[in-house]
Amino acid sequence: MISKNLVIYENNTLFEILNEIKHILSFKLTNISSHNLSDIDFDKSGNYLLLSKKKINHINNQIIIGDDPLKIEKLLQIINVKFLKIKFNVQSKIDIGSYLLDLNARIISSSNKKLNLTEREIDIIMFLNNSEKSISVNDLQKEVWGHVSKLETHTVETHIYRLRKKIKDKFQDEDFIISSKNGYLIS
Repeated sequence: MISKNLVIYENNTLFEILNEIKHILSFKLTNISSHNLSDIDFDKSGNYLLLSKKKINHINNQIIIGDDPLKIEKLLQIINVKFLKIKFNVQSKIDIGSYLLDLNARIISSSNKKLNLTEREIDIIMFLNNSEKSISVNDLQKEVWGHVSKLETHTVETHIYRLRKKIKDKFQDEDFIISSKNGYLIS
């Protein structure tokens, strides 16, 4: 599990308040000043959130709080919602070779070209991508479709055929999903 880290920037009072209740928080606390701000890699990890009184231009994941009073419950709600949004965005984009798969939008893209996918096509790609070996038609049937009994194997083969055709037509890639004697795999 990736830990969540709230970095409080140049606000010792707020850090002390939150540190007093850290046992009920779902994130770690760090208090920093401007001289050690560059020590944290905010954009790469996706598990850091900066809380400050002013916008820091090179940091995406941040909450800006003003000088107006704010109830601690409201602040914690804002922080938790922001962490959920970060997690949602980080988990939604998956690199698959030269492609970027956006699970939330159901889009696969490469070289400024985008292709809409169905939920089943996403499931197929994800299952094949998570496997290190070829996946048989029966395993795809069982794991992606959830069928234990023997279905028409043409259902799986038809979906694979259509998915390959869509990818070939959009990206001119005939080798995204490869057939082997043991089944299918992502190249």
